[in-house]
Amino acid sequence: MIQTITKIGNTQGIILDPTLLEQAGLELGDEVNVEVLGNGIISIKPISIGSRRAGQEARRLIQKNDELFRRLS
Repeated sequence: MIQTITKIGNTQGIILDPTLLEQAGLELGDEVNVEVLGNGIISIKPISIGSRRAGQEARRLIQKNDELFRRLS
């Protein structure tokens, strides 16, 4: 996806559209780690997952381990 660096206040930035954020599993307010790798590559990685994604992951794990949880209770 081609993006344009734009002026945002006194800095420059890239606007990430909702589709791109969804594909990356990110949502507004998520913290990310930004690194410059070699050859001008900028890497953006989530530090933590958002509350919506955390809930989805928790439900998936509970469903996956349902029998184990029943035996432990």
